[in-house]
Amino acid sequence: MSKLLTAIGLMSGTSLDGIDVALLRTDGEEQVERGPAATYPYRPDQQALLHDALAAAKSLEAREQRPGILGLAERELTDWHAEAVERFLGEHGLEASVIDVIGFHGQTVIHRPEKRLTVQLGLGGALAERLGIPVVYDMRAADVAAGGQGAPLVPVYHRALAAALPERPAALVNIGGVANMTWVGPEGDLIAFDTGPGNALLNDWCERFTDVAYDRDGALGARGHVAADALAELLNSTFFATAAPKSLDRNSFNASTLDGLSAEDGAATLTRFTAEAVSASSKLVPNLPRLYIICGGGRLNPTLMRDLRNLLETSDSKVISAEEAGFNGDSMEAEAWAYLAVRSLKGLPITFPGTTGAPQPQSGGLIARP
Repeated sequence: MSKLLTAIGLMSGTSLDGIDVALLRTDGEEQVERGPAATYPYRPDQQALLHDALAAAKSLEAREQRPGILGLAERELTDWHAEAVERFLGEHGLEASVIDVIGFHGQTVIHRPEKRLTVQLGLGGALAERLGIPVVYDMRAADVAAGGQGAPLVPVYHRALAAALPERPAALVNIGGVANMTWVGPEGDLIAFDTGPGNALLNDWCERFTDVAYDRDGALGARGHVAADALAELLNSTFFATAAPKSLDRNSFNASTLDGLSAEDGAATLTRFTAEAVSASSKLVPNLPRLYIICGGGRLNPTLMRDLRNLLETSDSKVISAEEAGFNGDSMEAEAWAYLAVRSLKGLPITFPGTTGAPQPQSGGLIARP
């Protein structure tokens, strides 16, 4: 039996809602012991800085560039993550010395794998120095440099979780800012790809019309009607005809086609768009999943879950939430980053031809030691 390492995973996703922290004990292979987790929401001023960084990143042409506000955002983001870890350790009575490694996702500000460019803000060395714990970071870059999509990276962790599932093939669908699907076959074979927008477009739409930057309880969308023409235009993107593996930037789609719609109708249309994109993606795998497990913030939107069930459920297929499967839908990506950090320390691959399109399995991540 391989030695278990104690790891913390840190995730700040494209929804820009906060920092997820999760503790995991794992060998980076089949043994996984999930520990406590927490989310530390961003303040409005922090979200504003990240939005400004996303806008500024559109001009980036190289992974190392940090002009203007991007350098400030990277330093600030690193401090926020350090504070989140310190708070997490304090809340759970843990000493830094018991943590073997931290997996640090950082903040993706641009993802253009077709240009072999992906940028995740985050100073791994500064984080390791402040916390006194080794940090694995910049985990997408090696895959992109090798010609892969650099995303999604969570599938190898999904496979470890799926080992306990009663039915396969299964699909774990993570609906964050961007949505992605991991298909796990009966023998553990993996296919993974981004399915399309998750919550990002809907969040931006809600922020435009309401005081809340997301559709709380799916209530706005539930009051609206789907605009069929606008939905058809959104689904007409060449992305949906592209074979997997494939990945998206948060800003690959925009909601300009919805201009003129009411807040309610726009929310209903964008919610259905996310569900339709997942449904279309289910046709790209060898066999339809018997079980769809919905993870990420999207599972908390009853209107989206209703749409997913209407589109995906059959006599042979069922849609359930992460919690119904015995998982933690809020912390799964942070758990994955802890798992990936352990694999990186051991030199094990974190991406595969079937998950990112890389020519061969790729190890990845830079290691910073205090």
